[in-house]
Amino acid sequence: MSTARHPYEDLIVHLTRTSPLGPGEAARVVADVLSYFSEPSEEFVRRRHGELQARGFTNDEIFPRIAAELRARRVAAPELSLRQLRRIVYG
Repeated sequence: MSTARHPYEDLIVHLTRTSPLGPGEAARVVADVLSYFSEPSEEFVRRRHGELQARGFTNDEIFPRIAAELRARRVAAPELSLRQLRRIVYG
């Protein structure tokens, strides 16, 4: 039996205490959230561009929105110009 603690054991305990999640479910939620926020900026830009484009937004609406979303991410991405965002998507 391993005695190694999960690096976010305190968060898992908090989630099991304050929600109906069991320890295994809470650990999966923590892993999913960490994965979401560890997505590289370039992947985030491409994913969000595709999602917003699929919802009918134009590029003139998409790129300013993505720039604002990047500034609000938990771990701030570097400031990217609208041109840099376009280059990530279109090369």
